[in-house]
Amino acid sequence: PNEIIQSWHKLEHLNQYPDFNNYLIFVLTRLKSEDEPTRSLSGLILKNNVKAHYQHFPATVADFIKQECLNNIGDTSPLIRATIGILITTIASKGELQTWPELLPQLCNLLNSEDYNTCEGAFGALQKICEDSSELLDSDALNRPLNIMIPKFLQFFKHCSPKIRSHAIACVNQFIIGRAQALMDNIDTFIEHLFALATDEDPEVRKNVCRALVMLLEVRIDRLIPHMHSIIQYMLQRTQDSDENVALEACEFWLTLAEQPICKDVLSGHLVQSLSIIYDTVPDSEQDIKPRFHKSRTVTLQHEADGTEEGEDFEDDDDDDDDTLSDWNLRKCSAAALDVLANVFRDDLLPHLLPLLKGLLFHPDWVIKESGILVLGAIAEGCMQGMVPFLPELIPHLIQCLSDKKALVRSIACWTLSRYAHWVVSQPPDNYLKPLMTELLKRILDGNKRVQEAACSAFATLEEEACTELVPYLSYILDTLVFAFGKYQHKNLLILYDAIGTLADSVGHHLNQPEYIQKLMPPLIQKWNELKDEDKDLFPLLECLSSVATALQSGFLPYCEPVYQRCVTLVQKTLAQAMMYNQHPDQYEAPDKDFMIVALDLLSGLAEGLGVHVEQLVARSNIMTLLFQCMQDTMPEVRQSSFALLGDLTKACFPHVKPCIAEFMPILGTNLNPEFISVCNNATWAIGEICMQMGPEMQPYVQLVLNNLVEIINRPNTPKTLLENTAITIGRLGYVCPQEVAPMLQQFIRPWCTSLRNIRDNEEKDSAFRGICMMIGVNPGGVVQDFIFFCDAVASWVSPKDDLREMFYKILHGFKDQVGEENWQQFSEQFPPLLKERLSACYGV
Repeated sequence: PNEIIQSWHKLEHLNQYPDFNNYLIFVLTRLKSEDEPTRSLSGLILKNNVKAHYQHFPATVADFIKQECLNNIGDTSPLIRATIGILITTIASKGELQTWPELLPQLCNLLNSEDYNTCEGAFGALQKICEDSSELLDSDALNRPLNIMIPKFLQFFKHCSPKIRSHAIACVNQFIIGRAQALMDNIDTFIEHLFALATDEDPEVRKNVCRALVMLLEVRIDRLIPHMHSIIQYMLQRTQDSDENVALEACEFWLTLAEQPICKDVLSGHLVQSLSIIYDTVPDSEQDIKPRFHKSRTVTLQHEADGTEEGEDFEDDDDDDDDTLSDWNLRKCSAAALDVLANVFRDDLLPHLLPLLKGLLFHPDWVIKESGILVLGAIAEGCMQGMVPFLPELIPHLIQCLSDKKALVRSIACWTLSRYAHWVVSQPPDNYLKPLMTELLKRILDGNKRVQEAACSAFATLEEEACTELVPYLSYILDTLVFAFGKYQHKNLLILYDAIGTLADSVGHHLNQPEYIQKLMPPLIQKWNELKDEDKDLFPLLECLSSVATALQSGFLPYCEPVYQRCVTLVQKTLAQAMMYNQHPDQYEAPDKDFMIVALDLLSGLAEGLGVHVEQLVARSNIMTLLFQCMQDTMPEVRQSSFALLGDLTKACFPHVKPCIAEFMPILGTNLNPEFISVCNNATWAIGEICMQMGPEMQPYVQLVLNNLVEIINRPNTPKTLLENTAITIGRLGYVCPQEVAPMLQQFIRPWCTSLRNIRDNEEKDSAFRGICMMIGVNPGGVVQDFIFFCDAVASWVSPKDDLREMFYKILHGFKDQVGEENWQQFSEQFPPLLKERLSACYGV
């Protein structure tokens, strides 16, 4: 609408006059002859001015605006009241709550007005202030206004207008999670009042009551326990509320309850009822289960028992596609509730569920059959043990459902089967894996887009579970995936890339066969050439190629040059755009740094896959200069990927990295900050790789990093991956510079031993243990107090190399000789029997 744009420009021009803001407030509050949208627009422009320039308003103008707001909060028009409310909150959020002392008392006073509009307008403004400034309201800075406000709000729970009752609960709800003192002092009244409104005829009120109870469950469960029986009954009713939004809030209650230790006790008596109700909310003819997406590169170590990764569930990433109802709907919430209840009650759930399930799974009505399949998938994680006896019958039935004539049945069967993939793979392949794979591959070529998407996601999950079990079928799998390339539309192509990338991760070097490369690479490269540098569809393709390059190793050589060049260009372009934007934010757009992140990740994949062959590519590019900039980027994900690449280049072609070490090491040192776990993890790993290449020349840099590493390994609650990488890197530093690191031995030996006892024998563990042995040689006193931990860590080796075993032997016997036979006997009495046996068998102590 041109008039609006013209008046906007005129207004922007008028903005230079100080009393223009007076004019705007005048139009909003007094110019009743204008229509409401114009008055409201005037208020919104004023709000933007307040946001941008409030500190430059003359005091008289500011006071006039504040006064007008308070005098007109009760305007007869709901639109104008809401606009004034927004304006008040904007001024308040400018730090003005402190300098506008009359605001809260006056708003609270206006609640008492006989005039509905005034009361509603004041409440609307208060609700916004409570949402924006809940912490400030509960602080000494304002003399704790909540002490007056909370009791005041509680009085209005009984108001005759539903709109006002709803405002009152919404205001109090803002203070539950923060456990505001004033609310805690009135908690029993609050709960009583909530119960009184439990069956309110207004859905908005019921929704706020449910929301309050869900939050109270998290913060003040002690106060709810006496009423738990009736709350559960109430929530069961609300889960079936005629209003979808109320039912959705109520369904969240089960998700929250499942996290509480008392869940099992309080729900036991209601289990059958709650299950059947949650169950009834599951059928629904529209559903979508989320596709899986890749995550950024984080360097991890291999553990004894693999397969502990959490599988993705249905509440993952949003997608912007219009053919799916991607909002969090009641059916998905119910399935999630069943999932968490299954994780609480485990197999105790089954006696109640199985009779119901039988009826659903084999039902002639497809809608009901489909909901049964969803339920079966939802309980897979929690009830896996108890389901095992039924799976030989159920899995073939589900595989049959993959060719049902209804698309929704086919797609939900894909998802549910993927939730049982772990079991399928544990059986002889001909029994279930082969038929499942055959049918899933057909579904990947299904005519229905939803089914293609579900099948591709399910297949990727199956690949992760099956790994090299898939090698015999590779030719057949690749034929299907490549055929899908020609068939898929945009959105599903992205999931197809994931399935191909996961296949490469799962079968690794087995993919490096000429016939497989011939099938796979042409369509991938064709897409690569079709996509422009600014196209976001490059992300999933880059991630996919990164996995493929790592798997194919030298097989990727023929394709590496253009891929490498383009990645470098993407990084360079993004850095250049970021620089322009930083210098002239008004003239340039901020870049999308994801381009740079995925490009760095693909370069890592190339370095890892091609190894020494990457050298000639690095030699002909300015990647080290670019890396220097990326390592200092403000965005943690960029730094995370940079350090992964630095580590991979260090391993593949160190001569190109070495000249930069003096500049890189201080940056690595500053990034040893566990606030950003993945950044810290990758920086730590890169330092360890650099140690191994530098050898004794690492000496000048030890002090830059050692203290931070020792601090991290001693921090409570540090994630396992970071602990392990930190321990490896400390060991490697000690391996190349024992004199410098050994004096600190006592400060890290204990957590060092406990974090490395769980990883399996490998190169990294080998170098770290050599380092620890050398440091013990320099400073034997540093290990004395925690020697039992060292013994335990040594015993975690299955087959150390001969010279490393020799080092262990010397240290163990040296210690034993030092303390004498009798003391050693006493000392080794503390050993667990298994440890005793291993040390005696392997090292004769």
